[in-house]
Amino acid sequence: MNVLILALSGIGDALMFSPALRLLRQQYPDARINLLAMFAGVKELYESNPDVNEVLYWDFLRRWPFSSFLYLLRLRRRRFDVTISVYPQNRWPYNLISLIVGAPKRLGHDYEHANTRSLNFLNNVRVGEEHRLHNVEQNAKLVESLGVQLPPDLPPLQLTLREKDKAEADQWLRSQGIEDSRILIGFHAGSALFKKHIHKRWAPEKFAALGRKLKKEQDAIVLLFGGPEEYKLNERINREMDGVGRVVKVPSLSTSASLISRCNVMICNDAGLMHVASALRVPVVSIFAYTNPLGLYPWKTPHRVVRRDLQCSPCFYYSPRPVRCVWSNDQFRCITHIEVEEVWEAVKGLQEGLNRRS
Repeated sequence: MNVLILALSGIGDALMFSPALRLLRQQYPDARINLLAMFAGVKELYESNPDVNEVLYWDFLRRWPFSSFLYLLRLRRRRFDVTISVYPQNRWPYNLISLIVGAPKRLGHDYEHANTRSLNFLNNVRVGEEHRLHNVEQNAKLVESLGVQLPPDLPPLQLTLREKDKAEADQWLRSQGIEDSRILIGFHAGSALFKKHIHKRWAPEKFAALGRKLKKEQDAIVLLFGGPEEYKLNERINREMDGVGRVVKVPSLSTSASLISRCNVMICNDAGLMHVASALRVPVVSIFAYTNPLGLYPWKTPHRVVRRDLQCSPCFYYSPRPVRCVWSNDQFRCITHIEVEEVWEAVKGLQEGLNRRS
């Protein structure tokens, strides 16, 4: 069986397919499993995954449409038996890509929102979206339709760190004068910007206040993670923390992941690095706004979710529509009303639970 996994969304969504991928590989050990990524970070994280034969990469966002069409025709000549659209990919270009690739079996979901407009009918094997399921479970339903037997307990997220990345992380920590004995707390204050997801970011001044509290109460060092587009945000937070943190600037996402693996706790918005921490079994405190925590909570790692359970929450579902708030005044109160003390108590509660286990 020649399989092409279409992992065309961000790193978090791609990592939440990795348990289904592990089950697919176990069921079909001789299959050729390929993965097509549209973002460099997804390509980077999956290149070390032992369950994938080949990672393909094409930047559909920056390439001319005609060159992308020619690339898909080249893929079509590879005669894939199956394409799998990783959940959630509820936009018509993703389904058109699957059709052009031309596999006889095209797996995807029927979505509860904008399903027809997104051309999901172009996938000829579909399973229904269920909002009470985690995204990992939604993906498992896809491979189940290929005859994969699902165990009662699905696997954790899979992320393999390379020795090269571990060595670069060690070197960075030494360059910052950080000793092995120090408590390291990771922050990710950023998020994706598409579909106006800047609104799911907890306020930078609140991250800074939390960082000062962690320094005072635990003598912790805060590592501020994010891509180059988030360096200014992290530098602002560090200034407001009186410069006691460290802004992580390393050459690759894999090296950042290696540094995340050294953290005692990761505190983050609902974004891709939350799932990187989950894949590394790092304890997570996740701050949720308007997205569905039932589908996105940190999978198979100790965690606490901090959120406001309003009558309108969650209000964002998978569709091409950008997020919008139903309130005319005091917009996005689901995230703006979360206070520093709530997140601090979640961190302490998580740490105390971990100490009782040990």
